[in-house]
This record gives sequence, structure tokens and C-alpha cells, in this order.
Amino acid sequence: MELKPIEQQVVAVVGASSGIGRETALQFARRQAKLVVSARSEAGLTSLVEEISQLGGDAIAVPADVAVFEQVQKIADKAVDYYGRLDTWVHAAATAVIAPFEQVTPDEFKRVMDVNLMGQVYGAMVALPHLRREGRGALIHISSVEARRSLPLQSAYSASKHAIEGFLDSLRVELQHEGVPISVTNVMPATINTPFYNKARTKLGVQPTGVPPYYQPDLVARAILYVAEHPTRDIIVGDVGQFLDLLQKVSPELVDTFLGLIAFEGQHTQKPKLENDANNLFEPIEGYDTVTGDFNDKAIPSFFDWFDFHPAAKWGAVAGLGALALLATQVLQDTESFK
Repeated sequence: MELKPIEQQVVAVVGASSGIGRETALQFARRQAKLVVSARSEAGLTSLVEEISQLGGDAIAVPADVAVFEQVQKIADKAVDYYGRLDTWVHAAATAVIAPFEQVTPDEFKRVMDVNLMGQVYGAMVALPHLRREGRGALIHISSVEARRSLPLQSAYSASKHAIEGFLDSLRVELQHEGVPISVTNVMPATINTPFYNKARTKLGVQPTGVPPYYQPDLVARAILYVAEHPTRDIIVGDVGQFLDLLQKVSPELVDTFLGLIAFEGQHTQKPKLENDANNLFEPIEGYDTVTGDFNDKAIPSFFDWFDFHPAAKWGAVAGLGALALLATQVLQDTESFK
């Protein structure tokens, strides 16, 4: 499967007003892709299009609530009406209620699922016909490392991210069975320093935080641009996320214990925030149309992502480690034989 170079692509970025989506749109613009950017925040979209224009890029904005199918349909339709085609769909829109499960109402849980899961489903539904017509393309869905391991106090969010992985796994195999050259990628970031935690609804009594350490949004955006050109099944962004995924495979019970020790206090800040304070669960809120959030001081670099961008080196390292393991086993066996 071969995808177009980014400079030849028309890209829709959904959830583009802030955070990962905004940084991704800016990085696509620097690479000369044509862009359709969408979010609920019209002010955020306006400032983003202006910023892209200042970079010499080409972008149009389509305000939309991804929980409404018809509004998501307009994003794809506008892309094709304005640019004549659609090559890549990047879906980053998400919301959350951070609270103990028993304090979450049915309407709140459903809203998180409608935005985080059904929004992604609607995105794939409206993008696929256009990608099929082009004969190739990329569906890039931003979920979370919580697609692999849930966190306490985030039951609805974690459920939605697990569901995204199940949805994409099914869709991917259907397209492969048909021989359709459309790449389907699940991008799973670890804790990222975006305004997401400023905007989430919380019942903790304080502004929530992700469980540190944080990574900066540009790391995720680089991964998204990479998979827009290189078909990739899934990618976890951030060393801690990769370690958590591995540990979950080895011993879920150990991860249960570990999260029980760090993930409750670890999601609290000292800044008071009430349940009814401004949040973006049902309506957009202004003032957070930025790439980064409040946690620059907790952000760290990530190193193993380099191997995901250089698969030959990655598999060479795996082969080398395998050879060393075999050699060590042989040496031990030879040592035993001389005893």
C-alpha cells in the first residue's frame, strides 16, 4: 500500500482547535498539505486558519459537533467541494468526565461515548467513500493508551477508547479482505500536555491532571504525519505508554496494584474546580485554543518512538536482541555440559 506524499494530500483534521489536533494541523500546513480543520470552537478554528495562512498554508474551517452525524458529513463534503478530493482523515476530537464511576450520570457517560466513539465512527463513515474513490488514503484515529489499559476515575473515557480499538480492528480487516488500499491507524498517546484537562468536566473538587509524566503534543503530531505517509497498524506515543502496554500484557494484576497506588492522587491538582465550572462536555468553551496545557514543567522527552519512525532499525534491534538471547542460552547450556 502506497500513500501520497504529504505535500500532495488534502487532509481533514477533526478536533483541531487545540491540543494534538491543532499541532497536527500546523505540522501538515508546514509540509504544504491542503487542510480542512474542524472543531466546535469557532474562535479556535478562526485563529488556527489565520496561523496556517501566516505559515503560507491553505486551510478552511468547518465548525462541527462530532456527536451529530450530519455535521461530520459536512466536513467531508466541504473538503471535496473545495479541494476536489480527500486523502487523509485525522480524528482527534474527545471529551471526558473525570470522576468516580458512581458519580457519573447516564447522560454524561453517554455523551462521552457519543463524542469519543460515535464521533470516530461517523468520521470513518463519511471519509471512506471519498478515500475509496481516490483509490487509496489514510484513516488516522487518535485514541489513547487507555485503549490498552483503563485508568480509574476515567471509566467513560477509557470505555470509549477501548471501543475505538475494537471498531478499528474490525474495519481494518474488512478493508484488507476487500483489497482496499486504505490504511487504518490507531494512534495511542500516553499523557500529553494539552488543554484537555482544563476543559474536562470533573467531580474531584479540583482541576484534574493526567498521571505524569507528560509528553508534548508535537510528539504525537509527528507520529500522525508519519503514518499519513507510511501505512501503520497502530502506534503508541510516549515511552511510558509503551511500557504500560507491555506491563499490562505481562501482568494486569500488577498494573491494577500500581495504578491503585498512584492514579488517584496522581490525577488531582491543587487548583479548585467545581462540577459546574466551565467545561466542554456538552458545549464548547473559549479560552483554551492553544496547543499546550499547564504542565510544561512535567513534560519529558520520549526515546523509543524513534524506532517506530525507523522500522528497519526497530526490527534490526529486535533481531539483535533475539540473537543475543539465543547466544546466552547456548553459552549457559555449554557451561552446564562441562559441569
